[in-house]
Amino acid sequence: MKLLKSLFILVVGIAFTNVQAQKIGVVDTEYILNKIPEYKDAESRLNTQISTWQTNLQNLQSEYEKKRTAFENEKVLLIGDQLKQREKEVLDLEKNIKTTTSLRFSTNGEINQLRQNLVQPFQDKIWNAIKTISEKNGLGIVLDKSNNVNVIFLQKRFDYTDKVLDFLLKGDAASKKKKENERKTKTKEN
Repeated sequence: MKLLKSLFILVVGIAFTNVQAQKIGVVDTEYILNKIPEYKDAESRLNTQISTWQTNLQNLQSEYEKKRTAFENEKVLLIGDQLKQREKEVLDLEKNIKTTTSLRFSTNGEINQLRQNLVQPFQDKIWNAIKTISEKNGLGIVLDKSNNVNVIFLQKRFDYTDKVLDFLLKGDAASKKKKENERKTKTKEN
């Protein structure tokens, strides 16, 4: 791993010496996301939904354990159709738990889809803001220090996190103000 890091640093160093006057900026997208109130609301809704689904799954598992234990204890007393019906109930509950777990918690499950639907618009906004700020400041490369990029030393003037955040917050404030003015205009017209 150290060899890979060293090789990466060497390649980046060589690339930077060959690129003349290429400006580099660093942004912390995680910090930016945590400063956007709408993102916190979306994250809260996601966590609430996850908690609800986990509780439902735990309830299903508890019910399954009770029915399985009762079935195992009464198995010798049951005959014919009763035995088959109780065994089917336990198996159906087990299958339901597996299906629910797969649908909600797998890599393509509802949680990941919901997370993507809630987070993607914010990521797009941040991307556009970073693009605008980097073009305005003539940056050739922008690194995200929240994505496991090891920034050993960074002068404050190369950290564009606050500029991107200001751009996003001012942009949101401007769009909200514009919508409010449009709403007032429509109210006056009516």
